[in-house]
Amino acid sequence: MLRLASFDVVFREIPGEVTLALNLSECPNRCPGCHSPHLREAVGEPLDETLLEELLAQYGASITCVCFMGGDGDPREVARLSGRVRELSHGALKTGWYSGREELPREVDRRQFDYLKLGPYVAHLGGLDSPRTNQRFYRIGPDGRMTDRTADFLHRGPEPL
Repeated sequence: MLRLASFDVVFREIPGEVTLALNLSECPNRCPGCHSPHLREAVGEPLDETLLEELLAQYGASITCVCFMGGDGDPREVARLSGRVRELSHGALKTGWYSGREELPREVDRRQFDYLKLGPYVAHLGGLDSPRTNQRFYRIGPDGRMTDRTADFLHRGPEPL
């Protein structure tokens, strides 16, 4: 089961997309220096299809993407709900997953997503906007091919005010 701790419409997590970011709790990764250590705990409400449908009904016309931020405790459910987003939007919305895992779990079909971020946060290497980052951001093609687009995070302007 996934738990939705919070959500927000964001502009920087998926370059070129207006993204509904779903912050999922019960993260098992325990990355030192994590910017969201509160997401280690079981906080928030269960993220089920009903709640997902409500969020899509509320934000669907305003967003181009839904990104699952975390969910490493139940990767199959993240993939299943990603597929459900696509079904409910009739393919109009893209989906992404920010995972702290080094690799995508074998039981997860990467074609369930349009974008994937893989890799734990390592403080001295920085996040996706650091040239030294260990994290990788991928665009997933219809055939499942992963294209590394991490460099897209290095070429962005300053944070909006």
